[in-house]
Amino acid sequence: QVQVVESGGGLVQAGGSLRLSCGVSGSILSVIAMEWYRQVPGKQRELVANIRSGDITRYGDSVKGRFTISRDNAKNTVYLQMDSLKPEDTAKYYCYADVFVRVGQSSGYWGQGTQVSVSS
Repeated sequence: QVQVVESGGGLVQAGGSLRLSCGVSGSILSVIAMEWYRQVPGKQRELVANIRSGDITRYGDSVKGRFTISRDNAKNTVYLQMDSLKPEDTAKYYCYADVFVRVGQSSGYWGQGTQVSVSS
């Protein structure tokens, strides 16, 4: 059993900041990569940022320069620092963990999501 749990969403004014956290726990050997996605009703889920071994990061074009992804390997936790928030950042944010569940076998798990709302 593997659990992915996000926290840190909420309501903030435009220009403000929020920090999301996501932890993965359970029967895993190691974390390969952790990713943040977001989705608004009626639209496809889009990649916000990801981080993988060696702290290699990638960001969606709409958040580059404003969001920062980082992780604490000891805690199997990833963070998303969101600065200079805009109303168009309003969405439900989901964490995805790509992990090794046994030697040579990987699997991916989604969290339940956390709502971020940015008022103008």
